[in-house]
Amino acid sequence: MRRSFTVSVACLLLVSSIAAADETPGLSKEKPADGMAVQTEQGWMVAYEATIPGTAVTYRMVPIPGGEFLMGSPATEAGRKDDEGPQRKVIVEPFWMGECEVTWSEYKLYMELYRSLKEFESRRIRKLTDDNRIDAITAPTPLYAPDFTFEFGSDPKQPAVSMTQYSAKQYTKWLSAITTQQYRLPTEAEWEYACRAESTTPYSFGDDAAQLAEHGWFAENTNEEGSRVVRQKKPNRFGLYDIHGNVAEWVIDGYADYAPTDKPLVAAADWIRTDKPDPRVVRGGSWAFPAAECRSASRLGSDDEAWKEYDPNLPRSPWWYTTDPARGVGFRLLRALKPLPRNEIEDFWKIDAEDIQYDVGDRLSEGRGVSGLADKDLPQAVLDLQKKK
Repeated sequence: MRRSFTVSVACLLLVSSIAAADETPGLSKEKPADGMAVQTEQGWMVAYEATIPGTAVTYRMVPIPGGEFLMGSPATEAGRKDDEGPQRKVIVEPFWMGECEVTWSEYKLYMELYRSLKEFESRRIRKLTDDNRIDAITAPTPLYAPDFTFEFGSDPKQPAVSMTQYSAKQYTKWLSAITTQQYRLPTEAEWEYACRAESTTPYSFGDDAAQLAEHGWFAENTNEEGSRVVRQKKPNRFGLYDIHGNVAEWVIDGYADYAPTDKPLVAAADWIRTDKPDPRVVRGGSWAFPAAECRSASRLGSDDEAWKEYDPNLPRSPWWYTTDPARGVGFRLLRALKPLPRNEIEDFWKIDAEDIQYDVGDRLSEGRGVSGLADKDLPQAVLDLQKKK
C-alpha cells in the first residue's frame, strides 16, 4: 500500500518555513505545495528546522512515514553476518528523524552545560529536590585529551563523536526539556526502517556497493581519516543524509541475536532492553568501515572496556569513549508523532545499568561530575548566569 509521501529535498527550507507557522513543529494543517509531506490524522508531517533555545544553533528534522518492513537481511545478501537474521516483520509508527547526525555545533552546547550546572550548584540555585529530580540530567565532564578526540576535526558541521550511549541519551533528555518536544534515540528497528527508505536491497539506493561513494564516506573512498562535514553526499529517499558511513550511530537497543517470532514486532516498543553497560547497538558504519559494514542491516556491538582503553580515569568516564572505533560513533535524533507516556520515555533517557550508575555516582560524589535541573527555563537561566560574569 502506497502512503501519501513525497520527497523534494531542494524545497526543504520552504517546507520548514511552513511547518514553523504551525503550533506543533513539523505539523501543517494543509499539504504544502511542494516538498516532503506525510499525511496523518493530526495533519501533514513536514520537514522543519528548529533552533536550540538560547542559541543560534539549528537542526533539521524530516518526516518518516509509518509502515511495515522486514528487519534484517536475507541469507543471500553479500556481506551478510549471522547477527542480521532471521528477518522479522516490524510495524513502524510515523516519526521525524534528524536529517543528519547531531553535529559538534549542537553537541558542544550540551558539553558547555557542565560549567553552568557547576555554577548553579555553587550558587545554590535551581536546586534538585524530590519533586523535580526526575527532570535531572548530567552534563559530560570536560575532555581529558581534547586534541585526541578532535584529532580528525571539530568543525561545527562535522558529526559529534566519541560520546557513550548514556551521554547521547542525556543529550536527548536535555533537548526535550528545553524545547518541550520529546526527543530520543531511535530503536534499532526504527533506525533500519528509516535507513532503508522502503528499499529491500543491501543499501537504501540499491545493491551495487560501487554506488556507495555517491551516498556516504567509508573506508574504500576516503584518502584521509576522520568524519566529513554533513550533507555532502546524496540523501536517501526519506531525505536522510550520511545514513550510510561518515559516522556510525547509536540506537537505544542492547546488542543481542534476533529472536525468531511468529508475529510482527512494534518498532517503538519491542526493542532489546539490557542492564549491562555493553554491548549496545551501533548502526550505519563509519568512515573507517568497509562498504559491507555500512549496509542497512549491518550491526555493531559496543565494547566499553576496549572503547575506553586510553581513559586514564578510574572508574572510567560514563560520558566519553577514548579509543577507536569510538571516534567514528555519533547519533541521530528521533521525535515520534505520538509522544510516549513519561514512564515509557524514561526508558530512553535513564541510567539502566548498575555499572553506569556507579560510574556516574562516583563522579558526582567526588565533584568531578555535575547534575542539574533540565526544563524550559534552563536556557534563560544560563543566559542570565553569563550576564552576571
